[in-house]
Amino acid sequence: MTRAAGAERIARVLARAGLCSRREAERWIAEGRVAVGGKVLTSPALNVDPADDIRVDGKPVPVRKEPRLWRYHKPAGRLVSRGDQRGRQTIYDELPKELGTAIAVGRLDLPSEGLLLLTNDGAIARYLELPATGWTRRYRARAWGEVDDGRLVALAKGVTVDGVRYGSIEAVVENRARSNAWLSVTLREGKNREVRRVLEHIGLKVNRLIRVSFGPFQLGGLEPGAVREVPRKVLSDQLPQFFPKLPKAAATGPAHDILDYDDADRRR
Repeated sequence: MTRAAGAERIARVLARAGLCSRREAERWIAEGRVAVGGKVLTSPALNVDPADDIRVDGKPVPVRKEPRLWRYHKPAGRLVSRGDQRGRQTIYDELPKELGTAIAVGRLDLPSEGLLLLTNDGAIARYLELPATGWTRRYRARAWGEVDDGRLVALAKGVTVDGVRYGSIEAVVENRARSNAWLSVTLREGKNREVRRVLEHIGLKVNRLIRVSFGPFQLGGLEPGAVREVPRKVLSDQLPQFFPKLPKAAATGPAHDILDYDDADRRR
């Protein structure tokens, strides 16, 4: 069958429609939930055209919308999940309806709080999460225990904890109290519970963890539960492969918005 020039892999199409990540799309296909032209797929190894009839659970895949990105201040005690069998609250319980299908970029565990990026485009989510993208994640961690400055500095060389290798981590003490210390922690990989596991490995028990930045995007002055869309001009500057620059007359949003994030963050 001859495919049009705009043909793309089925998993990529589902991701770009904002339904799921590519990995989730492949799982859906394996579960027999995806059909193209009335035929249920058994393999993700298929290119599809924009005109193809693609359905998930019998429902047509929505027309791809203009990609968007939001900053969200995740409160502690909320799951980054669309649902929970134990009935715990999730971020989607409080997000605006228009973000009901938004994809979270980079997970934060239940007790963690701070900056979470949300997008309606699965390809953007995947790109931002890849360690190869090279964007740093910065956290403020309050930890109980005695800080060993030597072990803290050594984290820059990477560390292995319970068989898992973590890359270079920059950890600096902001201030110390009798039994707690606030640390600024910067890393690139963002593996599951990385900050908590690594600091516990060197004798520090994290009792509060706040992500304050993800790449160039800052938590800034966002209050817990607040969400704000990233202006198109900022996205064109930071992610030009997904957001080509618009003509000046069409550009919206303050050009200095990303600098405002930095200024607000320094005041926290």
